Amino acid sequence: MQRYNILWADDEIDLLKPHILFLKDRGYDVTPVTSGADAIEAVEQKPFDLVFLDENMPGMTGLETLSYIKGSRPALPVVMITKNEEEHIMEEAIGAKIADYLIKPLNPNQILISVKKLLDNRRLVSERTNLHYQQDFRNISMKVNDWIDHHEWAEIYKKLVYWELEIEGTENKSMAEVLEMQKVEANANFARFVAENYSEWLNNPEADRPLMSHQLLANKVFPALNDSPAFLIIIDNLRFDQWKIIERDILGYFNLMEETAYYSILPTTTAYARNAIFSGELPLAMSRKYPQLWVHDDDSEEGKNNNEEAFLKENLKKHRLNVKTSYHKIIHANQGKQLNDNFNNLLNNQLNVVVYNFVDMLSHARTDIRMIKELAADEAAYRSLTKSWFLHSPLFDLLRLIADKGLRVMITTDHGTYRVKRPFKIAGDRNVNTNLRYKQGKNLGYHGTDGIFEVRKPEELHLPKPNVSTSYVFATDDTFFAYPNNYNHYVKYYRDTFQHGGVSLEEMIIPFISLISKRA
Repeated sequence: MQRYNILWADDEIDLLKPHILFLKDRGYDVTPVTSGADAIEAVEQKPFDLVFLDENMPGMTGLETLSYIKGSRPALPVVMITKNEEEHIMEEAIGAKIADYLIKPLNPNQILISVKKLLDNRRLVSERTNLHYQQDFRNISMKVNDWIDHHEWAEIYKKLVYWELEIEGTENKSMAEVLEMQKVEANANFARFVAENYSEWLNNPEADRPLMSHQLLANKVFPALNDSPAFLIIIDNLRFDQWKIIERDILGYFNLMEETAYYSILPTTTAYARNAIFSGELPLAMSRKYPQLWVHDDDSEEGKNNNEEAFLKENLKKHRLNVKTSYHKIIHANQGKQLNDNFNNLLNNQLNVVVYNFVDMLSHARTDIRMIKELAADEAAYRSLTKSWFLHSPLFDLLRLIADKGLRVMITTDHGTYRVKRPFKIAGDRNVNTNLRYKQGKNLGYHGTDGIFEVRKPEELHLPKPNVSTSYVFATDDTFFAYPNNYNHYVKYYRDTFQHGGVSLEEMIIPFISLISKRA
């Protein structure tokens, strides 16, 4: 077990010998000094893991000593110890980034708790996290292999996300491989569940079905509208785990009113799922009711989403809502800054819709730009990149502006994304779309059905059918479609990239968040 070195600075250090012996008996090495100057000298000469610092010492005060220590050793945790309970002293110490604050008279357990919290935290958290996941592993596995409904699948996915983030924070991540195997098993069973139930959800009004893309506005957004301005922010391609890593930063400004999961329609792409959100219709109905708004080129991802504002207006009209709205699509940071500069103008609307395309661009850039591939080498790095972008984005600035006005905001997405690993050979003519997780076309050629969900009758899933022989094939598990021509190059290029369009927990089960400003 690692031994830690503690520096203890107090002008009455002799009176603290029982506490020092108590720590030494428990494996901690303690170096005592009697002044701030001695503490600074000791820190310069020897590495320490923790400093106990008396606030009221003659000569250089504890706060002055703290400033010097933090200037040269900013990562070194310092615990301030004082008899003084005045609020301004406490605030100064906290502002100077102390790690803990103890008030005399001290007792041994009080000291030990502080030490363990600061020095043994990662080890203790790792041990408890691994133990609790091992206990939960069996429960999750039993549910995954049982006959469960869409509510339970959403809860399982959220639980897997929880454990993924918890294990990511442990020291050696020893349970990461076990969790990854459990996620693979869960996704295989989820794909079977979707294949067996998806048509029923869309065609049987009496079926126990989840809230889906085309029902989102009517069920979650429209009922929330009133005379106060409301904001709906759609962050393209945002998974549940990505929401969880930016949640804490957002909740510094908002209270959480609702965190729920809904299901993206198939294909889980911007063109289908996001249009379904705005129009309140499934793709087949969109193509028939609004042929002038539905773009037929299946590879025109952005082209298919040029009419979202028009779809939104049709949806509002359908629900007889006379609501003043604004719609903004943010693709570049400058567009986000311009929107923020004109924020006060948005306050004249009952509903302001803002679509942020960054996460979607990141997932595509992940396959195109070498630097991004290096930065987002795995799931944890992908999440970290998302968080870094968010904290420095105009979107975070926009959320703070909304919070400052005491308003409500809803955050959601159109679909998630999945890290693909296994190629699946498929052939088709030149009109087959290029998406790696679903194919639409006539005369699709492939062998076997392991890792795919095939749809021979698209109309049953309310999907457009441009030709009599058009069929759809969706990738499940971690598969991605690869053409026989130049197969090896194609596989090497796309394996281990983040894609969407298929059937997985990550792509289909996505967050809807409702927040109200803490100033409301």
